[in-house]
Amino acid sequence: MTYCNEQSKSPFLSKEKKNIIQNALKVLGKKHMAFIAHANSFPAEPGKNTGFGSINSNSAKKLIDFLSGVFTDIQLGPAGKTKSIDASPYTGTIFSGNPLFIDLEQLTSNEWFNILSVETYNKITENNPNKNTNKTAYSYIFDLQEKALKEAFNNFKNTDCKELKLKFEEYKEKNKFWLEKDSLYEALTEEHGNDYWPMWENEEDKSLFNPQNEEQKIQYAKRIKELQAKYSDLIDFYSFCQFVISIQNDKSREYALSKGIKMIADRQVAFSDRDNWAYQSYFLKGWYLGCPPDYFSEDGQMWGFPVMDPEKLFNKDGSLGEGGLLMKELYKKMFRENPGGVRIDHMVGLIDPWVYVAGKKPKIEEGAGRLYSSPEHPILSKYAIATLEDLNPEVEADKEERIIKLTEEQIKKYGALVEKIVIGAAKEVGLDKDSIVCEDLGTLTYPVVSVMKEYDLQGMKLIQFVVPENEKHPYRCKNITPRSWAMVGTHDNEPIRMWADQTVNTEAGYLNGKNLAEDLMPEASDEEKEECAVRCSKDSAYLTQRKFVELFACKAENVQIFFTDFLGLYDVYNRPGTSGEQNWSLRIPDNYEEVYCNNLKEGTALNLALILKLAIEARGSEFASLHQDTIKQLESLI
Repeated sequence: MTYCNEQSKSPFLSKEKKNIIQNALKVLGKKHMAFIAHANSFPAEPGKNTGFGSINSNSAKKLIDFLSGVFTDIQLGPAGKTKSIDASPYTGTIFSGNPLFIDLEQLTSNEWFNILSVETYNKITENNPNKNTNKTAYSYIFDLQEKALKEAFNNFKNTDCKELKLKFEEYKEKNKFWLEKDSLYEALTEEHGNDYWPMWENEEDKSLFNPQNEEQKIQYAKRIKELQAKYSDLIDFYSFCQFVISIQNDKSREYALSKGIKMIADRQVAFSDRDNWAYQSYFLKGWYLGCPPDYFSEDGQMWGFPVMDPEKLFNKDGSLGEGGLLMKELYKKMFRENPGGVRIDHMVGLIDPWVYVAGKKPKIEEGAGRLYSSPEHPILSKYAIATLEDLNPEVEADKEERIIKLTEEQIKKYGALVEKIVIGAAKEVGLDKDSIVCEDLGTLTYPVVSVMKEYDLQGMKLIQFVVPENEKHPYRCKNITPRSWAMVGTHDNEPIRMWADQTVNTEAGYLNGKNLAEDLMPEASDEEKEECAVRCSKDSAYLTQRKFVELFACKAENVQIFFTDFLGLYDVYNRPGTSGEQNWSLRIPDNYEEVYCNNLKEGTALNLALILKLAIEARGSEFASLHQDTIKQLESLI
C-alpha cells in the first residue's frame, strides 16, 4: 500500500525506502524513535467514528502499518478510567482501564458472539457530532459508550460462550486485589448518586478499606458483602468492561509488536478519586501534591492529588511497606503490558515532591514545602533527607537551587522509590532501566538531578524550550547528552511550526538562529552563520526546519515526535493551566495519509529524508564523507 503518489516521493512509500530511513537513523546513533499519540487521538475509518480514538480499532492497526519500519515505539498517554466531567487522562485511575478505549465494532463480530447489535453501533457513529472533524466528542460518547457496553454485557450473560466466560472468571480472580475495590466504588457511586466519595453522606462507606480498629474491620467487611450482594450485577458489569479492555489491549500490542513497534505507557503523578478512596490509609492525611509559585502561577498550582505517606512506602528496615508494595504492583502491571516501557510524568513528584496543606495555597508562608527537603519545617522535617547543612540559607524553599550538596547515602534515600519500586518492577518482568522514560522537564531540584545521575536514567530534552541566551542550556543541540529522549515538543506544547511563527521577528528568533548556526554549521564562515541566524529570525519555515535538524543531529540516542509535528497539523492538543473540551480532544485526522502527503508537498509535514540528510551533514564534513552512500540514498527520496 502506498501513502503518496510517486511524484511526492514520500519516504514511507515502500519497505525499501523505509530501510533507507532506518539506516540513516542508525548512522545518527538513534536507538528509538517514538510517535507520541494518546490513544484517544487515534483516527477512525470512514463511517466508524464513535467520537473517541482507541489503539484497539482497525484504524489503529492501519496507523501502525503506516508508522512501522521507521518508528520503533508509540508513546501513549495514561490509560485509566476518567470522569464524565473531566477528559484529562492525567486524573484517571491507576489500575482500571478506560472503557472508552473499548472498540465497540469488535463486539458486533462473531469473535465476541455479536454481543453488541450493529444497530446500536451504527447509531453511535451516525450521530457523532464530530464525525467529520479530527476532534473527540467526549461528552457525547461518555454516556453512549456505557449504554452500549451494558447492552453487550447483558447479551454476554445470555450467550453460550463458555470459554469466554471461563476466561472472565479467571480474569476477575487474577486481578481481585484492585478490581474488587474499583468495582465496589462503582456500586457506591450508584448508592450515593455521585462519583465523588467525599460528598457521600454515609461515613462508613467513605472508609470501607480503611478500618481503624478490629471492630470497624468486622463492621466494614459486613458492609462490603452487603453492597456486593445488592449491586452484584453492576460490579460484574464493571469487571466485564475491564476484561474486554484487557483482551483488546493484549491483541493490539501483539499486533504492534509483529510490526516492530512497542507501546510505551504513561504513569501520571496523580491518583484518581477512586484510588484515593481505595487506598486512603496509604496517603499522608491533610496534605496534597502541587507546584510552588512560579512565572506561570503566582499562588502555585493546587493539584489536589493525595501524597503517598513515606512511612507507608517503606518500613523502618528499608523494606517496602503497604504503599510501596501497591506502587510496585502498579509498575509491574504497566511494564508487563507495555514492553516499550513506562514514561513517568513529573519525575520531581516521585523524587522530591512539593506538598501543601489541605485548604491552603501551595505557598511557603502557608505551610507548603518539599516533602523530603524541608529540615526546617515544623511538620515535614520528620521526613527530611536533606539536612540544614545541605541548604543554601539565602535561597527560599521553593527554589530549585536550594539544596547544594548531598552525600551518597542521602542520594540513595531520595532514589529508594525509583530503585526498589520502579527499577525493581521493570527487572521482575524482564526489562531494564532503559525501559524507564523520565519526564524531567521544568523543575529540576538537586535531589532529582542526583538520583537521575546515580541510576543513569534517561530524561527528556525539549528543544522548543531552549533558553538561547544560556550557552550551557541542557536543551541546546551541543549540550544534549546521549542518554536522553529529545523532542521538539510534547502534548503540552504548541506544534513547532506555531512556536516558530511566534518566535520569528523577535530577539529570541535571532538568538535561536545564532545558536543553531553555531551548532549545525561547525565549519561555516562567520558570514554564513550570521546569514543563517538572520534567516531564522525572519523565516518561520526555515526556523522550523533547523529545529528538526537539531533534533536528529544532537547526540540523544532516542527521539520522540508528537503527531501534530509529524503530520504538520497546526493545532494544540493541550494547554496547561486551562480547562474545557478544547483540551485533550485533538485527533489524528481519519485521512491522515492524505493529510501527511499534502503537507509534505507544502513543506509543513516532517520530511524525514530531507531532515536526516541535513542532520548527517550538520555533524561536519568528515562525518558526512563517511556516510556519503546514506546521504545519496536519502537524496533519492527528497
